[in-house]
Parts: sequence; structure tokens; C-alpha cells
Amino acid sequence: MKRRDILIGASATLLLGAAGVIGWRASTGSMAEYDAYARRLRAPLPDHPAIADLIRVATLAANSHNTQPWRFRVADGEIGILPDPTRATPVVDPDDHHLFVSLGCAIETLRIAATATGRPGEIATGGAEEGATYRFTEGAAQPDPLSSAILTRQSTRADYDGRALSAADASQLAAAAAVPGVHLILLTERAAIGQIRDLVVAGNTAQMADAAYLRELKQWLRFNPQSAMATSDGLFAAASGNPVLPTALGALAFDRLVTAASENERYARQVQSSSGVAVFVGDRADKEHWIAVGRACQRFALTASALGLKHAFINQPVEVPALRSELAGLVGEAGKRPDIVMRFGYGPSLPYSLRRPVEAVTAT
Repeated sequence: MKRRDILIGASATLLLGAAGVIGWRASTGSMAEYDAYARRLRAPLPDHPAIADLIRVATLAANSHNTQPWRFRVADGEIGILPDPTRATPVVDPDDHHLFVSLGCAIETLRIAATATGRPGEIATGGAEEGATYRFTEGAAQPDPLSSAILTRQSTRADYDGRALSAADASQLAAAAAVPGVHLILLTERAAIGQIRDLVVAGNTAQMADAAYLRELKQWLRFNPQSAMATSDGLFAAASGNPVLPTALGALAFDRLVTAASENERYARQVQSSSGVAVFVGDRADKEHWIAVGRACQRFALTASALGLKHAFINQPVEVPALRSELAGLVGEAGKRPDIVMRFGYGPSLPYSLRRPVEAVTAT
């Protein structure tokens, strides 16, 4: 459920100079056009939205690597969200854990948006393809303060300012994430945050030493607006506060300059700048509970956004199996598999990531 940043640093400046400025715009595209595209995706819902509008906002949900691993299937009285195996990430997510958490994020977003605009319903999980289904019921619109946060939520991979979280906000976050079958552990003490930081660094060190992991990650990197708009998916450099580069130059910079040491320094700094860390743990390690974890995670993220907080995923301790038991023990859930780790705090806004058009994610 995270987007990997690309630390370019001063060495990138030398590469930029070598590339020259001729044809720069043609090779990178326009940030103005990119921002306009992102704004259209986040247009407010009309009072009586069409099904396509509901699907559009549902795709704004958090998802791993911004792969958008879902297919929406519209039937009489319901919308199903099914896994899209063509968008799986088998190296970082070999058992499709993150994929099903992403489905949970999307189905909860759909539920909130539909309920707030006059289409209340119920969520069912399982079935032949083990996705999730939103079934419409009778009823009037039920305003939900989280509905407006759907349009503004983003995973903000930047330094935060270290401000402490108030007790009232902590209570509101915990209440929002109360989904049956899911436990939320909020860590706000500096010592506990430091322990999470150490696990993130250990996990990142292991991942950066894995050539297959790096190859898979690189497939989802988008170094400039042009490449990001061409696919409407993936991890856009500017959305992580990094410079826009032509694709060839960005790939070269990634290969030459992104190291375990540079990434570890960045992750350690960003975790330490956070107000706290949220860890989500499902009662069982199965697809149904992974979807439930996604629902809780999305509700937490939307509530954080409504409170003026930023958030970002730091899932290395759950992605590296050797670290899971240590994380579980740290948060008092020994014997269980931790699902999601998210840092939160007060920080800047960055460019939004893109989503694919509704017709591209709707199954026939």
C-alpha cells in the first residue's frame, strides 16, 4: 500500500546538466496538464451521481504502488470490486495481501460516497473471485464527513513537522478505524516510533538488496508527467517531492543513485518527523480479513485527512517476512500477522497521483 520515493540529490543536478535543455518539455510533459488531469479525477460528486461517478471516486482509494489492482463489475443493484491479477506485484506481494487490502480500501470508499449521495448499501465479501460487493439498499442520503475527504486524501511521502497528536484526534482516528476483525494500534511515544523506524530501515535494507524487488519497483516508476499521464498509474516522482526527469534519465538516476544508505536515511528521517504510527492487524491472515483491514485503513486515512493530517505507508516490516514477528510483538499482537503500517503527522501537500479512467477499470 506504499509508493517508493526516488532520492535523487545533488548528483542528479549533474545528470540534468549533461542532458541539456533541448526538448525537455517534449520529453517530460507539462505539470500544468498533469495537475488539470488530477483535478478532473477529484471533481466533487453531483447530488445524484451516476454509477460511473461512484466508480471514479472509489478509484481514489489507497492502493499498493498505485497499481490500481481492481476491476469494477456493475450488475443489477450492486457493484462488485474484483482482483485484477494482471496488476499484481508478485515480488513485494507474493500472496496478494496488499492487493486485497487495496480492494478493501476501494470498497469502503465506494460505500462512503454512495451512502452520502443517496445510495446506501451493504458490503459483502467472498464469492467465486473472492472480491467484495456493494449491494444497494433502500434509503435516503446519509451525510458523512468522510465523503469530502475522499477527494483530498493522498499518501504524502514527505517530511512532517513532528507536532504531537492531540488526545481528541487520536480518539477520533481510533473510532473511525473500528472495523470488525481488525485491531488498530496507535503509537505516539517517541521511543515506540523509534522502534518502528528501526524495523522500517531493516526491511528497506533487505528489499534494496533484492534485484527482483528493484526490477519490479522500477516497472511502476513514472519519472515525469508525460509518462504518468500515458498510463494513469504508478509512482510519479513529483508526487513524492522529487524532480521531474525524462524517462531515460530518471531510469539512469534510479540505477546509479538510489542506494540502501540513501533510502534508509530518508525513511529514518521521515518516520522520526511523524506524529505517530498506526499498525493494523487482522484477526486472521485470509483474504476476507485483508479486505477488512483495507476498509479500516481507508477510514483511518480519510479521517486523518479531515483532521488536517497527512499519512504515508511504511510497510517494509510487513513485506519482509522475517520482521513480522518482531513487529507483532512490539505492538502486543504476538502470533498474528501485522497487515499495514502507516505514519501520520502534519506536513505539506504534494501533487496527487493519477487514476485510470472508469472505462479502463470496469469489467464487461
